[in-house]
Amino acid sequence: MNGQIDNTNAGTDDDQRPLERHVARAAAEWLVRLADNPTPEEIDACTRWRAAHPEHARAWRRAERLHAKFDALPASVGMPTLTRAERGTRGTRADPAQRRAAIKTLSVLLVAGPTAWLAWRTTPWRVWCADARTATGERRTLMLADGTRVDLNTATALDVDFDAHERRVRLDAGEILVETAPDPQTPARPFIVQTDDGRIRALGTRFVVRQDGDTHVAVYHGAVEVTPADAPHLARIVAAGEQTRFTATSIDGLTSADPHDADWTRGVLFAQRVRLADFLDQLSRYRPGLVRCDPAVADLHISGAFQLADTDNILAALPETLPVQVIWRTRYWVTVVPGPQPASPGGAA
Repeated sequence: MNGQIDNTNAGTDDDQRPLERHVARAAAEWLVRLADNPTPEEIDACTRWRAAHPEHARAWRRAERLHAKFDALPASVGMPTLTRAERGTRGTRADPAQRRAAIKTLSVLLVAGPTAWLAWRTTPWRVWCADARTATGERRTLMLADGTRVDLNTATALDVDFDAHERRVRLDAGEILVETAPDPQTPARPFIVQTDDGRIRALGTRFVVRQDGDTHVAVYHGAVEVTPADAPHLARIVAAGEQTRFTATSIDGLTSADPHDADWTRGVLFAQRVRLADFLDQLSRYRPGLVRCDPAVADLHISGAFQLADTDNILAALPETLPVQVIWRTRYWVTVVPGPQPASPGGAA
């Protein structure tokens, strides 16, 4: 790393003891600054900061070790902001949004220590440090500064980045329902949902966006403009009652939106003659662990409105309406298999 400072007494660091948040934040800021073409004055200032207090030195040692771990990971797994800055041309600086994201991630990791690192390395870094997150089975509502309401479905991560020119949220994982509010600023700023596949610009609307391999958009009121990231010429308006899916390079044709797609905001999973295997795939989004479906019963159909607050109860009730049985190997490993065969009319001989 450019401007790397000598690391002395690293072996005496106590990694199990958490850092104060303000110290971790300062160490993260110094690490990002020195990764991004530092000046001699910045290096000297960091040296003085380290020497000012033993906790500063401890935070820096932990930051240096985290940086070494980032360097050891593949580019697709590590933190892009730091590596991009270090590969940049002398005299240039990383984008401010990238710097803020890197500082936020590092701060969280430095406060929590090794436990956080173990969790972070198995999860995309944007998801891990998102402004708003939900766990598996959790749902929550955000009211943004402009009055826009955003409902987050299970296992969702969202970043919010409003500035003078636009209102942008980034969906890093999961699913959201957006009800936009008029922008209080003049001139009005566009409201944009960004995903890895492209952008959705709201045109005074209520709509669902889900990340699931590609990006799914369903509009219930107003309209949105969908623009694939690498194929802007394919931009398309999706009106109320319509839905589509898109990737960075393509966009599907428009179809009718399922009016029950947003029932999850009321804690309901709705099914109308849905294949059992597909139903269980949807249900598994709302509970930790594994739900498996035996191929012998995969094509059975199920209908109903199911309360997501108790997924165990949904599974336990399946044999009441379908010829299946539910095998619980553990709380987190459930298999749905064919039910027992009825006895022959004459009984046993």
